[in-house]
Amino acid sequence: MLGRRWAHPEQFLPLLLRLLALGCGVVLICELAIYYMVLLRCGWPRLKAPAEPGQDRPSAPALRTLFLADTHLLGALRGHWLDKLRREWQMERAFQTALWLFEPDAVFVLGDLFDEGKWSSPKDFKEDVRRFRMMFRHSASTELFVVVGNHDIGFHDEMDWYKLQRFDDIFNFSSAKVVSRKGVNFVLVNSIALQGDGCSICEKVENDLHQLSLALNCSRQLDPNHSGGNCKDKDIFPESAPILLQHYPLYRVSDAECTGEDSASPEEKKLLFRERYDTLSVEASNMATITATDFAIHKCFMPRESTVFTIYMAAGGMAVLLIVLHFHLFQWAMHNLTHKLVNLIKGHRCD
Repeated sequence: MLGRRWAHPEQFLPLLLRLLALGCGVVLICELAIYYMVLLRCGWPRLKAPAEPGQDRPSAPALRTLFLADTHLLGALRGHWLDKLRREWQMERAFQTALWLFEPDAVFVLGDLFDEGKWSSPKDFKEDVRRFRMMFRHSASTELFVVVGNHDIGFHDEMDWYKLQRFDDIFNFSSAKVVSRKGVNFVLVNSIALQGDGCSICEKVENDLHQLSLALNCSRQLDPNHSGGNCKDKDIFPESAPILLQHYPLYRVSDAECTGEDSASPEEKKLLFRERYDTLSVEASNMATITATDFAIHKCFMPRESTVFTIYMAAGGMAVLLIVLHFHLFQWAMHNLTHKLVNLIKGHRCD
C-alpha cells in the first residue's frame, strides 16, 4: 500500500512543476533577458557643449553609429558545431537586442567577419555569408557596412584578386571608399593592402585612397588647385573631417597607454607590437592625420560568460535543493501518516 503511494505520479507532479518553472525562468534570464539587463546600462553618449556660449550647433541631427569588430564566425574547418551554435546565438542576441534598444542609423563591422574566409571554398563561403546575414539582419532604417580583415581574405601575402573580388561581390567593399551620412564622412580602407611594397592590389588601394583624399580636401577647402588636383572632377563630400575605419590599427609600440574595462592585462601591455602583423607599419600610419572633431563614444559589452555560468550553477543547486526538500517532506509526511494509521488501528483493537 505504502509502496504504491510512493510511486504514484501525483506525488511527483508538484516537484516537476517547480523544476519546470525554475528551468524555464533560468533559460529566459540567461538566453534572453540578460542581454537587455546588460545593454540597458549603455546608451547614446551626449555630445560636448559648444566651446563658446555664442556658438550654435548644426541643425542636422547627430548620427548614431554602432561599431563592431572581429565577429570571427567559425567555418567548416574549425570549431565544434556546439561551440559555433553557442557563439552565434550570443552574438545574434546581443546584436538584435542592441538594434531594438538603440536603433542606430548605421552599423560598421571592422573586419574579420569570418574566421576561415581566407581558406573557405566557394560553397563554405556562401554558407558563412548566409549565417552572417541571418545573425546581423536589420531593418531598412539601419544601414550596415563592413571593412575587410585578414581572416576574410588572408594576410598581405595570402590575399589575391579572387578572394578580394568574392568579398566585394557580397559586401561592396574591396579597396577604399567614402560613406557620408548626416554630414559625417567615413573612409573605409582595406588596410591589409597598406604595405607599400608595390603589389598590384596595394597600388589600387593606395591610388583609390589618394583620389578620395583629394576629393575630401577639395570638399573641405573648396580650393580648385588644392594639392595640384582638379577639384572640378572630384566628388563633393560634406565639409567634415573624415573618420578612418579599417581593420588593422595604426602603429603603436604596445598597449601600455590603453585603459578601460577591456584593456589588456599588465603583462600583455608590456608586449611590443609587430609591424605589418599586429598593426600597420610606421610609414603607413604616418599617412593619417587625426583632426579634433565633435564626437562621443561609449563602450558597451556583451554579458559575461562567467555570469551566465554562475546563474546556471546556482539554478542547478536550487533544483537539487528542491528535490531533496521534496523527498524529505514527502518521507516526513508518509512517516506521520503511517504513525497515525498505526495508532488508529491500535485504538480500534482496544475498543
